[in-house]
Amino acid sequence: MASGDSGRTWFPELVDELRASWRPDLSWEAIIGLRDRLQAMVEEIIVTRGIKRARFRCFHCGHVGPGAPPIISVRAVILALQRFGIEPQDAVDRLDKAWAKYRAQQQLDLRGQQVQAHGPASHAHAEEHA
Repeated sequence: MASGDSGRTWFPELVDELRASWRPDLSWEAIIGLRDRLQAMVEEIIVTRGIKRARFRCFHCGHVGPGAPPIISVRAVILALQRFGIEPQDAVDRLDKAWAKYRAQQQLDLRGQQVQAHGPASHAHAEEHA
């Protein structure tokens, strides 16, 4: 495993896919689909390269364990357009604002999926060391 890969999300293959797939006229559904493909790619890279997740300490209980796998949000895809020189900042700023409005109207989560009503937040790793 290359140094720094445990905390990396934007591998070169993902940037290549973003460049190849991006068009300024993509619908929100297509952008969400692109996000889904990029998420699947990063998960596959992590598995095939044997990349171990960075470790963290829970501030609630002090448990030390692997951090959550990387999540690529729709906003991360939008911001990556400028980061990797695919779109200029003004276009990314407009897209970012439009996404925030669309997300609120459609009640979508960070991944572009319908927000699910669920109970109080749980201690995600509580079962691991209970």
